[in-house]
Amino acid sequence: QVRIVESGGGLVQPGGSLRISCVITGITFNLYDMTWFRQAPGKERELVAQLNYYKDEETYADSVKGRFTISRDNAKNTLILQMNSLKYDDTAMYYCNIPSLNQYWGQGTQVTVSS
Repeated sequence: QVRIVESGGGLVQPGGSLRISCVITGITFNLYDMTWFRQAPGKERELVAQLNYYKDEETYADSVKGRFTISRDNAKNTLILQMNSLKYDDTAMYYCNIPSLNQYWGQGTQVTVSS
């Protein structure tokens, strides 16, 4: 049974940083590409970042490029998103996902950027 649990969200001021993570169990973690999505109220779910399992290649949405970094800790089955220079528009619920097993979603972790 695949289980995804995100954590680390919270309230942060504009320009601040936050590190969110998700633990995924029920799979051989190091053999899968991983992604972070986000969804703001009234908006569609947006792909934020993707990490290729084979070469550890990172891709980012233009809106977060240069500010966010996706990484993984295979020993802990954990996917991480380091978010720096946060903006109001980064406010959203953040989810991690496995593209090849995309029917599985966690509860998400809320990130709110506000002064």
